[in-house]
Amino acid sequence: HESTGLQSQPPPEEQNYGATAARVRQGLVMSMARKGPAKREYLIVAVLCYANLINFMDWFLVPGILLNIQKYFELSDGDTGLLQTVFILCYMLAAPIFGYLGDRYNRKIILGAGIFFWSGVTLGSSFISESYYWIFFLSRGLVGVGTASYSTIAPTIIADLFEEGKRTTMLSIFYIFIPVGSGLGYVLAAGMAHVTGDWHWAFRITPCMGGLALVLLILLVPHRTQRRIAAHRALSISGTIRVAAEKPGVHRTAKATWCQDVISLAKNWSFVWSSLGLTAMAFVTGALGMWVPVFLYRAQVVQGIVSPCDDKTCDSSNSLIFGGITIGTGILGVIAGAEAARRLRKINNKADPLICATSMFISALCLYIALMVAQTNILSTFIFIAFGELFLSVNWAVVTDILLYVVTPRRQSTAIALQILVSHLLGDAGSPYLIGAIAHAIQVKNAHSFRWSFWSMQYSFITCAFVGVFGGAFFLLTSFYIEEDRKEAER
Repeated sequence: HESTGLQSQPPPEEQNYGATAARVRQGLVMSMARKGPAKREYLIVAVLCYANLINFMDWFLVPGILLNIQKYFELSDGDTGLLQTVFILCYMLAAPIFGYLGDRYNRKIILGAGIFFWSGVTLGSSFISESYYWIFFLSRGLVGVGTASYSTIAPTIIADLFEEGKRTTMLSIFYIFIPVGSGLGYVLAAGMAHVTGDWHWAFRITPCMGGLALVLLILLVPHRTQRRIAAHRALSISGTIRVAAEKPGVHRTAKATWCQDVISLAKNWSFVWSSLGLTAMAFVTGALGMWVPVFLYRAQVVQGIVSPCDDKTCDSSNSLIFGGITIGTGILGVIAGAEAARRLRKINNKADPLICATSMFISALCLYIALMVAQTNILSTFIFIAFGELFLSVNWAVVTDILLYVVTPRRQSTAIALQILVSHLLGDAGSPYLIGAIAHAIQVKNAHSFRWSFWSMQYSFITCAFVGVFGGAFFLLTSFYIEEDRKEAER
């Protein structure tokens, strides 16, 4: 039952011994393998994907109209970077809490409460005046708390519904909506600011979409998901039977505590190194997502393509273009990553981490070239940013699939929550602020001009290219442990 999570113990009458237990386990797993996913299970995934779309649209509303917000609240680059940092900090601190709850209590209720909470806070933030900028910062933090409840739990529901081959495909579809939602967040924010002349309206659309997601969640997603839970219980039963047969009178029924789960995960080197690789990805994507439209705007000002922002509503064309790039490269990247993983796994058991490492190295190179050509050729800058985002997107579904097959089902919500905590704590929680703070420090030491405003952002962005190289190295280290840890999780 969902109320007791993945760790529920079987009733006494299910306890058997020896060969009988082995036949029960084998029969149950084989019967589930023969039974393909039902239409309802695909419908559940569709609902979860729609909610994931809104989740990331809401996440990237602020970067889509960052110039307007920066001018409205009169914020420096360093203070502006704090907006995303506050959001991510609250998000990552809440993630382990929801991971703990998701492994033990009704996940549907947790998901519904999260959607309702973040939709309400987003709507409320659209009515904040310029005199209360600190309330706007607080509202972004609260939205992060609501978002954590969804991002932590939704992938584990998909993992419960499908077996390994189909699970990779479903997770790929689910994670396609990360870049699609991110890109649509830019487009929605910039579009609403342009149409209405007031950037506040950007925060009044996603709450309505969130309400629809909540209704669909209530109507279509069941209170429990049985597929992989049942198989795990069968394996747990056989394990208990084996112990009882070897040591009469011994019956292990105690649940592992959260601390024991964390210690076990810390010894799983594939999980550790892939989480650090994901941290590097988060650092780069967080910085790019927050600052690229501003960087492109400053490059265009230096080249004389656009005029400085003096009007009430700033030019949002870069946000629209960057949003379109994010959507297109995200879809192509996730599909390409999943397909490459599917094909290469047949010839190399280490294919997944090697794919992630290669894509990180190429992405870092593309981003560095984009920074170097930005002052002279804006078209080339867009092209290389697009390739950089494309290779970053290759890893989204692959990294999650690595976690799901090197971590036992009972610990997966906790593992995802810890991965969220680490990747955001060391990644995109600090990168937007760090990039802004470095840029601000450079500006302070030099004469105030649009050229130095551009150069300061360019120099600070070089940090992302170096972090991307470190991310590739972490995934290479993952490849040394992936086979052993996978076998351990299967045992």
